[in-house]
Amino acid sequence: MPLATPHAAAPPHAGASQLGIADELLALLRDTTTEPRPDTQLEALTLAVAADLPVLLWGEPGIGKTAALTQLATALDLPLTTVIASVHEPSDFAGLPIVGDDPAERGVPMAPPDWAVRLARAGRGLLFLDELSTAAPAVQAALLRLVLERRVGALRLPPGVRIVAAANPRSSAADGWELSPPLANRFVHLQWTHDHEVVVRGLGGTWPRATLPGLDARRLPEAVDFARRAVCGLLAARPGLTHRLPTGEANRGGAWPSPRSWEMTLRLIAFATAAGSSREVLSLLVRGAVGDGPGLELLASLERLDLPDPEDLLADPAGASLPERGDLRQAALDAVVAAVRARPDESRWNAAWALLANALETGAPDLVVVPATTLASLRREGWEVPAAIERLAGAVSLSRRADIAAARSAAGGGGR
Repeated sequence: MPLATPHAAAPPHAGASQLGIADELLALLRDTTTEPRPDTQLEALTLAVAADLPVLLWGEPGIGKTAALTQLATALDLPLTTVIASVHEPSDFAGLPIVGDDPAERGVPMAPPDWAVRLARAGRGLLFLDELSTAAPAVQAALLRLVLERRVGALRLPPGVRIVAAANPRSSAADGWELSPPLANRFVHLQWTHDHEVVVRGLGGTWPRATLPGLDARRLPEAVDFARRAVCGLLAARPGLTHRLPTGEANRGGAWPSPRSWEMTLRLIAFATAAGSSREVLSLLVRGAVGDGPGLELLASLERLDLPDPEDLLADPAGASLPERGDLRQAALDAVVAAVRARPDESRWNAAWALLANALETGAPDLVVVPATTLASLRREGWEVPAAIERLAGAVSLSRRADIAAARSAAGGGGR
């Protein structure tokens, strides 16, 4: 039986050379480019951070929450400090008691952890509290003061520090907990999802470079006024929305309306208005602060704020500019009729007819039917019928005949 031939001895430093080649390969894999790309999620996150509000990103593991925070910190030129909330004790956020020379006279101070001291010395930074949904209830309780008051033990973090947290849904979190209502109500909740095209293009070597929103200094007073009118107008009409704690445990761990979250909403609307952000971005922010139901009601009321003042329309019906969108035009016309009803006067009544005639020429005829019918019922004895009403009579009559025909058609179809 032949003897086996021994392997040749490995050349010296062969392992080191292989590691060098591996480093070159890793460098090539990291060699990627970027391209500008609008990102609604990142714009909403940036505005909330600029507004100095704590933000909580909800998303499945591996969705890119940490990568988004890294990109945001780089874009804002803020040092990023990451703290894994679930691996810390309550004392890491409430502070460790340190006994001094004379505790009876000086008390026992609560010493902050090293990461808080580094942030305080830097004077600015982005504090990232990761894995928040896996933090035990005792840790969540200790985080309350940090998130709201920016205090860690006896140390107050400087105003230049912003707070962003991330959490996985309980179904995908390891030993996950629902957030306590007091902690959840301190955050703006943003649902974080991935864009398939962005992932594919990024793995191909080109990742997006988000364009961050900028605030227009000239619009600041207007933005504050708009935000205050929006929130106060809704709560005046819907007082039950001022504070509504959800009944389910899971819903209490998300966004819900309270005086605190409405104050956050007001601030977010002001920032989004000053930045000229889209309604999609504003929707993410508003629903992330007070929840889907109240948030959608507020968004609907915001469109009403864009309507022209009915008194302005009555003052110049010939030159009035009505909204193009059908539902907003209908609302504007209804508001004009309501203004005439509230303060009936022949000149105002005539101006309303002139406005309806203008609306008939520039929009869908069916939009003037209900306002015209209501306006006709407001006529007082002695008021002359304006000439404009003749131009509207045909449209009202035609619309009524169409409604009757449609009703008859529906009734005939149902009887077959």
